[in-house]
Amino acid sequence: MSVLTTRPVSDVGLDDQVMPFAVEALDVRGRIVRLGPSINRILDQHAYPPSVARLVGEATALTVLLGSSLKFEGRFQLQTRSNGPIDMLVVDFDAPDRVRAFARFNANRLAEAEAAGETSPAQLLGHGHLALTIEQGAEISRYQGVVALEGQSLEEAAHQYFRQSEQIPTLVRLAVAQSVTGSGTSWRAGGLIVQFMPTSPDRQRQADLPPGDAPEGATSLTVDEDDAWAEAKALAGTTEDHELVDPMLSSERLLYRLFHERGVTVFDGQPVRDACRCSQERIETMLRNFTKQERTDMIGDDGRISVTCEFCSVTREFDPLAFETAED
Repeated sequence: MSVLTTRPVSDVGLDDQVMPFAVEALDVRGRIVRLGPSINRILDQHAYPPSVARLVGEATALTVLLGSSLKFEGRFQLQTRSNGPIDMLVVDFDAPDRVRAFARFNANRLAEAEAAGETSPAQLLGHGHLALTIEQGAEISRYQGVVALEGQSLEEAAHQYFRQSEQIPTLVRLAVAQSVTGSGTSWRAGGLIVQFMPTSPDRQRQADLPPGDAPEGATSLTVDEDDAWAEAKALAGTTEDHELVDPMLSSERLLYRLFHERGVTVFDGQPVRDACRCSQERIETMLRNFTKQERTDMIGDDGRISVTCEFCSVTREFDPLAFETAED
């Protein structure tokens, strides 16, 4: 089997893991993500309708694919703001391994879309923008890339982002599946990213040479026309949705199916877990930054302030008197 790996190859996939790989013969590198219990817990916390859950699953898989490339302990965030039934998606990936996500949607508009059969990711998102943000810490300026959402899927928006912002030839595949058994319903999500990163001098010159710089009479190839990248795209493009979410198919075995003729090197996987940043202390600090009147307006009928985290749906209660000071 033409898979080089630092551990025994298994036929059974490992959940909640990102696995990097390289196909040196084609000058491509990439990653596969398989999400099981983590994405299931994220979606269960909100009890989203299936159409919303699928889009959150895709966004989460995409965010983990992109965020896991960070070489430092920072945050990668995917956020959409659009005019569709799902008007906002937010996914945070805290490197190296924590992810959380939530969606905001209009239940009436979603029901109308479902009745009309308009439930593709593009239709649920509508028009707006997708922002991808990298934060490396308080002392370092953040980086943000923005892509217009004009009726395309998250896969297509990711391709547009890499063409415009990163200028790295990239192919992205995303998949989400719901399984129903006697014990209940569970969700799975998966994703694949393949990028052309030539190291050979000939391919670098070919990738870097704009048509206008070619010698007179010479034929200049674009990156998309490079034989190696064309082959890599064709092979990766054969990936089926079920292959990305099948718990009985390992990432190594899938990579073998795709690239066995060229040989593929598989590196150690990075575990991924669902984890929220919220805590009693963080929310208490946030509440102290509000004015006394603003906190008073938050008091419920039971005389307490209740705060529910949008990401994990955990509700925490606070005594308003605990925020009183001598100046009050």
